[in-house]
Amino acid sequence: MQQAPGEPLDKERSRICRKACDYIRRNPKRQAASTNLTPTPRPASHGEPLLTSVRLAAIPAIVLDTNVVLDWLLFRDPSSAPLAAAITQQHVRWVATASMRSELADVLRRGLAATRNADPAATLAAWDLHVESRDEPPRLPGALALNCTDSDDQVFLELAYATGARWLLSRDRALLRLARRAAAVGFAITAPERWSPPP
Repeated sequence: MQQAPGEPLDKERSRICRKACDYIRRNPKRQAASTNLTPTPRPASHGEPLLTSVRLAAIPAIVLDTNVVLDWLLFRDPSSAPLAAAITQQHVRWVATASMRSELADVLRRGLAATRNADPAATLAAWDLHVESRDEPPRLPGALALNCTDSDDQVFLELAYATGARWLLSRDRALLRLARRAAAVGFAITAPERWSPPP
C-alpha cells in the first residue's frame, strides 16, 4: 500500500529494511565488491551531448543511505518523487561506493524484493544507470567530532565529506542527530521528505 507524500515511513517496511541491512553489515561472510568504478558522464536525453567533467562538477552531489535508496528504487514511495526527478534530470549527482551497491544487492537477494514482486536485477540496473560510483572514502578527521553512534552508518558521513556532497539523506535517527555538526563542515543531513531539490 502506498503512502501519501510526507507521511512517516511505514513501520513494517522500515523494520524489514533495517533488519536486512543490519544482518548484512554484521554477517562476517558478506563480501563487498572490490572494483572501484570511475565516474563517467551520462548522456543527456533527446540526443543532447555528453555532460562534460566541468558541467558535472558544477552539479551538487548527494549521498543516500540504503533505506532511502530502497524507498526510491524498490518501494517507489511517493515521498521519493522529488529526489527521483532531481537525479534523473541531473539536477543533482547521486554518489555512492561499490560496497554500498553490494549491500543493496545482498538485501535484495535475501528476499526484500519479493515483498514487492520486484526483480532485484532491475533494481540494481536502475542503481547503475543513475549513480556516480566513487572509491571508498577515508576516515573522517577526529577533530571534526562527526561520529555516528551506529558505526555501520559512518561510511555515509565519510562519503559526503570526501566528495563535497551538499546533502546526506536519511531517516536514521543516529545520522539525523548529527545534522548540526555536519552543517558546520559543509553538508546537510535531512530526511528525504524534508529535502528540497536545487532550483
